[in-house]
Amino acid sequence: MSGKNTLNNKETVRDASASLTVQNKKPGVRRESFAFVIYLGFALVTLAALLFCVCVGSVSVPLKETFEVILKGIFGRELPEGTSQYIILSTRLPRVLCAALVGASLSVCGGAMQGLLKNPLADGSTLGVSSGASLGAVLAIAFGITIPSLPFAGTVVMAMLFAFLSLVVILSLSYKMDFSLSTNTIILIGVIFSMFVSSVMSLVITFASEKVKQITFWTMGSLAGSSYANVLMLFIALVLFGGTLFRYSRELNAFAVGEDNARHIGVNVKRVKLIVLISVSALIGVCVSVGGTIGFVGLVMPHMTRMVVGPNHKKLLPATVFSGAVFLMLADLVSRVLFSPRELPIGVVTSFVGSIVFVYIFYKSRRGK
Repeated sequence: MSGKNTLNNKETVRDASASLTVQNKKPGVRRESFAFVIYLGFALVTLAALLFCVCVGSVSVPLKETFEVILKGIFGRELPEGTSQYIILSTRLPRVLCAALVGASLSVCGGAMQGLLKNPLADGSTLGVSSGASLGAVLAIAFGITIPSLPFAGTVVMAMLFAFLSLVVILSLSYKMDFSLSTNTIILIGVIFSMFVSSVMSLVITFASEKVKQITFWTMGSLAGSSYANVLMLFIALVLFGGTLFRYSRELNAFAVGEDNARHIGVNVKRVKLIVLISVSALIGVCVSVGGTIGFVGLVMPHMTRMVVGPNHKKLLPATVFSGAVFLMLADLVSRVLFSPRELPIGVVTSFVGSIVFVYIFYKSRRGK
């Protein structure tokens, strides 16, 4: 009898989350289906959103001209002279690409954290890593910290450095309090750490009053001034650390049921948890270093994507790449054009939309019980 239970547990981790398996056995519940055509649909919507966001702005460019300029730029062909060429290739395209990559990264982090911590309110910032990365960037801005001979500004390096340091501090304190590194302990320490970092940032701003406007705008999120170097850095980070999260999607299915379930079926809980947390922290650190603090993407988008593809992380995490990219590209577009020529911080748009959507999702989920 115990051997049969062990076999069932292994099959659950290999193919889908245990909760999904139980749901599919209930009468009247539609069995999950996910075909290649859905991925293709996500990809086409993402491409359409990218082209639309590049076309639209304070100066609108026709879709046909935008498409031609991008294709000629990719293949190195001679481009016609004009303002549209400069607007598309030098300003809008790198910014829209950065928005897509930041949105995809934050959404993947949120999906992984919600599965790992078995908490629907979790996202990458739950660890306090976003706050730590923001502190590093604020210090660089406030005190003019630069790092010579490096391809990226001091703000980028400081944000990434403080993201890793924050993870070390949070995990060390969690380990001292609870050797098993339980989910509740990590969340508690992360919340306390975020509050501490917030007070330190307020103290830094007090001594850097001449840069308050720049710091405040950055902490609310902004992708203005994004470059192709930022695009490359974000892409590499998403491939490396996002790929690591994809690699552990089966283990995340087990964590989504509970740590005890994962432990009983042979998952090295502490090792997997550390790898996922480090990957999430690194990816968030890179995103914060480029776009500042952008909230609600990692919280809301995995929920919305889960409604389409189901809770299986093998399918959910890749789908969140597309949904997060589309959401943040559209949010960035709104921030650019809503009060043009004045630009809103993108974090204001994501928080406004995300809070409303999340309340609606939470209300629907509670009514469904």
